[in-house]
Amino acid sequence: MRVIAVLAVFVAAAAAVPSSGPQRIVGGSLTTIDQYPGIVALLSSSNLITYIQFCGGNIINNRSILTAAHCTGNQPAIMFRFRAGSSFASSGGVVYNVQEVINHPSYNIATFLDNDFAIMRSASAIIYNNNVSPVSIAGANYNLADNQVVWAAGWGFTELNAPSEQLRHVQIYSISQAICRSRYGSSTITDNMLCAGVLDVGGRNQCSQDSGGPVYHNGVLVGVTSFGAGCFQNVFPVVNARVSSASAWIVSNA
Repeated sequence: MRVIAVLAVFVAAAAAVPSSGPQRIVGGSLTTIDQYPGIVALLSSSNLITYIQFCGGNIINNRSILTAAHCTGNQPAIMFRFRAGSSFASSGGVVYNVQEVINHPSYNIATFLDNDFAIMRSASAIIYNNNVSPVSIAGANYNLADNQVVWAAGWGFTELNAPSEQLRHVQIYSISQAICRSRYGSSTITDNMLCAGVLDVGGRNQCSQDSGGPVYHNGVLVGVTSFGAGCFQNVFPVVNARVSSASAWIVSNA
């Protein structure tokens, strides 16, 4: 993911630490879609013929998914599709066309991906089944304490330095704003962000092409994968868009 690479350079310069190198969900394990029926593989195309997985998304209702705004950029809806109901990035399930893309009005890449949310509206109704169902989203008053177990999932890069064809998940931990700000710099981490990882150990986190995918706490969607300073990191946690900070906007636009 280009955003991760760019931010890695910035953080390395600001904190006087080296870039983490190749980006690789890392340290996790294979899983299946029945364990995460709310996740979708977000697909994009440069020629409107071949669509390839590049981010993740989360089913909000039968017409909308939630992803990261940096995944959508300013590209038209016709450039995107999403695959629901499959454990695999490039086969199975049902592929839906995207009719409309709505980025959060306060999203601004210049402020390091604050409010990194986007809603994609499907051109047709999403059909629910055992492998396809909406997620439960954290409300405005959802209190996630520090050092809580959370789970991330996606088809992103692994330790093999390539994206995973089969869905993977990883157990990580919520990290306090104070600690996260001490690692990234106080101006980078806002209250609209949720940091997670395994600090000072590393080897377990999200990576390239996991962007837009879920972070769950007790089955509730609390984060949308946003950015980081590389993978296999023990210094810098992955930063996620905090769902509770935008729950009203999500509900009103989904």
